[in-house]
Amino acid sequence: MKSLLLLLFSFLLIGLSAFRYSEENEYFTIPKGWPKPHYNFKGNPLTQAGIQLGRQLFYDPILSRDSSISCASCHLQATGFAHVDHELSHGIDNRIGTRNAMALINLAWNESFMWDGGINHLDVQSLAPITHPAEMDADLEVIVKRLQQSEKYSNLFQKAFPGKPITSPLLFKALSQFMVTLVSANSKYDQQKRGEYQFTASESKGYQLFQQHCGSCHREPLFSSSTYENNGLSVDPDLKDIGRMKITQDPKDSLRFRVPTLRNIQFTFPYMHDGRFQNLNQVIRHYNSGIVPHKTLSKPLEKPMRLSDNDRVDLESFLRTLSDPSFLYNTNYSYPK
Repeated sequence: MKSLLLLLFSFLLIGLSAFRYSEENEYFTIPKGWPKPHYNFKGNPLTQAGIQLGRQLFYDPILSRDSSISCASCHLQATGFAHVDHELSHGIDNRIGTRNAMALINLAWNESFMWDGGINHLDVQSLAPITHPAEMDADLEVIVKRLQQSEKYSNLFQKAFPGKPITSPLLFKALSQFMVTLVSANSKYDQQKRGEYQFTASESKGYQLFQQHCGSCHREPLFSSSTYENNGLSVDPDLKDIGRMKITQDPKDSLRFRVPTLRNIQFTFPYMHDGRFQNLNQVIRHYNSGIVPHKTLSKPLEKPMRLSDNDRVDLESFLRTLSDPSFLYNTNYSYPK
């Protein structure tokens, strides 16, 4: 089984990672002023049938070992496709993972995935949670056989990929087709940029503070970046998570974690890779006065922010303008009826 997974992983990486091609069609549009996405649309053209197949799979517990949990169990739409009930992800048999479940927002622009960047393509990403023993704990061969034996999925796969048998690469491509459509670009911030909304005095001041203190890592308009940073957290003595160094084995990557998107941040709590903070006030206080020195500490964090109480309120006011109700309640993303 391990050799099969490695072979599949190598096939996908060789066949897909070299592409940096993007396109717009009726199912995916690049918001005005945004950079071109990194996702390989050429290798997996979006179709209505493919997106709907991926949507069905995303919400179906059939992908887990005992059909008890689905992708949506840890990625809830109303919370920005993140999970708010636990600090750390919970999987099959209530097994507890080692990191907080990340939000699934604007994935087409990601160059890598996971808190440590261990996955470099969306079409490979789903392999990890489906087979991880603390998550869905499934045998990929068993899952494919289940899908092949399902009349429902036999029909859906034929509509999405005519003339092709159900295989794990097509399973992952279908999930990608759905996840790549999860675009959030209609927050108050976006409306302000389009001249449809005017920031309040507090939001405007908060935006200035954000640009001054946060924008170098959480870059507009995605409010993320492809970088990995040590943000000055104390090391959890139980988890002992070394971050990206686990992937690269480079001491320079010790305690560095992916810079996540801040879009819909109001709803994607708990925060940080280990879910240690429950609200935005705690997060802002950490960056303002709670930074722990490390050899690999991100350079912009070496200088204290020194925000006043009013400044912290204003910064949080701005962060709330990144909430996008039209994304959180878009019926195209919800449980398929």
